[in-house]
Amino acid sequence: MTTVSEDLRFTAGAALAFLALAAGVHHIQVPLAERLHVVKETDDVYPFPPPALLRMATLGYVSATTDVLWGRLLVENGVHWSEHRAFPDLEHYLDAVIGLEPTFHPLYEFVDSLLCYRPMNGHELEAREARAYLERGTQELPNDSGVWREYGQFLAFMGPSYLADEEEKKQWRHDGAVALQHAVDLGADMQLGIAASAVLESRLGERQAAIAFLERAYALTEDDAERKDILARLELLHAGQAADCARDTIALVDTGWRRDFPFVDRGTYMLLTPAPPAFRCVGPASSREPGCERDWETLRPPCQ
Repeated sequence: MTTVSEDLRFTAGAALAFLALAAGVHHIQVPLAERLHVVKETDDVYPFPPPALLRMATLGYVSATTDVLWGRLLVENGVHWSEHRAFPDLEHYLDAVIGLEPTFHPLYEFVDSLLCYRPMNGHELEAREARAYLERGTQELPNDSGVWREYGQFLAFMGPSYLADEEEKKQWRHDGAVALQHAVDLGADMQLGIAASAVLESRLGERQAAIAFLERAYALTEDDAERKDILARLELLHAGQAADCARDTIALVDTGWRRDFPFVDRGTYMLLTPAPPAFRCVGPASSREPGCERDWETLRPPCQ
């Protein structure tokens, strides 16, 4: 009997001790979890070294590390959005990606949205940062029409809405229209060029600049539908003479292309200079004679 009572006392004591410990853990855990949650919401820990050291830390796996960083950036941005809290380390991630791989195209495709549509919303500072990153993209990828398109669209349409100064807004739109024109020159959709001309004419009042660009766009495109759209836009600008001039110029170029270099595509032909008759146009002085033009500007019909 004594042994049974001792076992019962031991079991009861153990149970009481367990309950006391559980109550103590509960008493400590709840406020500790609340404090940890607050710390987690207010203090992010950026776990990577500065960009200059990060490249050495990759041990040569630069592209793989860039992909991991980019993926983590997108995940962290989504987490901060879902928790409705600021993402102060966003620029750290962007700088790290550029430090590893300055030509990383996805960054320049989304950087304006990441900065200006970030959790807690972006302001003028973020718009200026976005422009700086996009300008870096045009320097790192000078022949990439996509980067120039993103840069031009941000400056022409989205970026100015974050600015307060009207003159600065106008300058940004102008720079954006010029960037969009350059994107078209590099092979972007011709509709961007038409949009750029609309910005120049309707928002900035630069009618002649818009007409000049539309003429250039008409010369670059081979699509009949796009040419029709461009001519319609010229008509809206009351530039009937310019439309006629554009048609005459294209007819002249196409005639020379089919006569002299039909074995190359039209775009390649336009990179070349006109091919005047060799025997008739001997000597430097002959370049001033009709039919002996040596460049496209001289060959262009005098209809302006």
